[in-house]
Amino acid sequence: MSALITVFFLGWLVSFLGQLPLGNMSITATQIRIQEGLKPALLYMWGVAIVEMIYLRIALTGMNMVLQHPAVFNAIGWVTVAFFFILGVVSIRSAIIHHPEKKSVLLQNNINRFLFGMMLCSMNPAQVPFWVLWSSYLLEWKLLQATNIQFNIFIVGAGLGTISGLLTYIYGGNYLITKMNVSNKILNLIMGAIFFIASTAQFWRMMVK
Repeated sequence: MSALITVFFLGWLVSFLGQLPLGNMSITATQIRIQEGLKPALLYMWGVAIVEMIYLRIALTGMNMVLQHPAVFNAIGWVTVAFFFILGVVSIRSAIIHHPEKKSVLLQNNINRFLFGMMLCSMNPAQVPFWVLWSSYLLEWKLLQATNIQFNIFIVGAGLGTISGLLTYIYGGNYLITKMNVSNKILNLIMGAIFFIASTAQFWRMMVK
């Protein structure tokens, strides 16, 4: 039971932290909340979360096949080292050099906000390699086991992490948008440190193995 709780928490944490930095998804959630009300914003949130969970299922299904080919899994391990290092550099750079955030996708349409959330999230297939790399990292460190029950718990945790991150923006509203200029720099520094630590740990494990 404790292992499943850990897996659930890891899925929640990775997804929640991924939602926190200012971006199109989060800003759109805030704009819908302010301009259209709470219900459309919540519908949008559920649409995003469902597609996120589908992408994660695709990634984990791919990991099952990758695990059967050790050479491929080893290559992904080295890609993960580089990927996390690059993300660390990008996060630190974003903290040092501030760029005003671009406005999210325009809301001048009559699309149901649940479908709009699904559409907007589905236009970001880069989530699949993102989750493949994170999953391989957690599998490499034995924090996640390649079993259906752990994969399902991980997906549920990730879905709730996405919901938690978007709820932060939905209920924070204008306050977050106006105050996050400073705190987003701090958040980027923290995220950069996390990625550097993850990259270093993965590099050490690959060298030892």
